[in-house]
Amino acid sequence: MNQLSNDQIRQNVRGRYSQIAVKIVTPASSCCGSPSDFDSISAKLGYSGSELEAAPEGANLGLGCGNPQAIAELKPGERVLDLGSGGGFDCFLASRQVGDQGHVIGVDMTPEMISRARNNAVKGNFGNTEFRLGEIEHLPLADHSVNVIMSNCVINLSPDKPQVFREAFRVLEPGGRLAISDIVTTAELPPEIRNDLGELYSGCISGASSISELETILKESGFTEISIEPKDESKAFIKDWIPGESIDQYIVSAVIQAKK
Repeated sequence: MNQLSNDQIRQNVRGRYSQIAVKIVTPASSCCGSPSDFDSISAKLGYSGSELEAAPEGANLGLGCGNPQAIAELKPGERVLDLGSGGGFDCFLASRQVGDQGHVIGVDMTPEMISRARNNAVKGNFGNTEFRLGEIEHLPLADHSVNVIMSNCVINLSPDKPQVFREAFRVLEPGGRLAISDIVTTAELPPEIRNDLGELYSGCISGASSISELETILKESGFTEISIEPKDESKAFIKDWIPGESIDQYIVSAVIQAKK
């Protein structure tokens, strides 16, 4: 993709999530949105009842394709970064696990999401959590500053995924780890889907990479102990993202882990 199309993609994605943040529109039925009952959608993604109750009202927007903080094995005192933090849902769950001696940073490129997350942090009294405006390709963090990086169905939205993982590697301290839920392709997307850089891209579909592509990107970024585990059970909700198109034949949610 050229730079112009990259900028257009970012603007499309930013516009979609700006609307979701201020509830101008109801999120579409996809990995990055739900029709109405956000808690019931998130339960299908792997969140427990206690997790759904723990976050402040308005933090869970029904976004994502998994539960990354559940696989992160967070420890008290750790410093955690969430790429594409949205309303702060995963950050607030991580906040409980790292405790007062830990710290959680959410980064999102949408000002409306950052504002929503900051308000949620105040409402929930999450003093060990902060939210920074920025692109995940250009993280507003110092080198070697976090122990763990989480992300929930966001990296597929980037038009420059190698740069995302180079930045992730930069900000992780030696021994740090990735705990990511994201969409991967299991078969080549039809041209009409792959070439849709608007609604289907911002809906976490046409921007997905294959497992082999992600493995190559991770290795070239410097990561080791790479594991990409597709979750076939995710097809149960993926099939409804584009009714009648059998999109579950092409994409699936996966758990992506690696170490620096």
